[in-house]
Amino acid sequence: MRNSERVTRLVIGGLMAALVFVGSMLRITLPVNVGTTSFHLGNIMCALSGMILGPVGGGLASGIGSMLYDWTNPLYIAESWITLLTKGAYGVVVGLVAWSGKTGTPLTYRRNVIATVAGAVSYAALYLFKGFAWDGLLLGGLQAGPAAISLVAKLPATAFNAVVAIVVAPILFAAIQKTLKGSFHHLA
Repeated sequence: MRNSERVTRLVIGGLMAALVFVGSMLRITLPVNVGTTSFHLGNIMCALSGMILGPVGGGLASGIGSMLYDWTNPLYIAESWITLLTKGAYGVVVGLVAWSGKTGTPLTYRRNVIATVAGAVSYAALYLFKGFAWDGLLLGGLQAGPAAISLVAKLPATAFNAVVAIVVAPILFAAIQKTLKGSFHHLA
């Protein structure tokens, strides 16, 4: 990889982390039994990061952008390391599935939808596990049964965010694919 390609990847990675941050800020937060849940646009940008940057760059942009958002709210600072891991996993999974074709194969809309579904499902599972273990058991002091029941309140927003990302991220990628193909040859 040439120096100019490294710089381009670094710049686009920073831009994607910033878009994840901004997408996370555009939210409606709702209080639930244990903790909070939100409708937001950050997951769209996490999926887009994985499509554009692949598993490593997409994971870093998704995790860092989301973690930086957590640093802006005192309620989320203590769990920002969990956000780094779970949102980073979102970008990694999308990148792994989207880039799973043989080298030189362009990303297709169908593969990007499948990648976003895989990323959204894996993130939803991690997020709900975090709600159970961290919010319910550790911070909430609940027993396993009530901690599991408390997740019901988080399901609508989690499902909504997943569906919106699955619909919007592949469309956004298709819209910018031609612009990016000069910098990322696999996007052709």
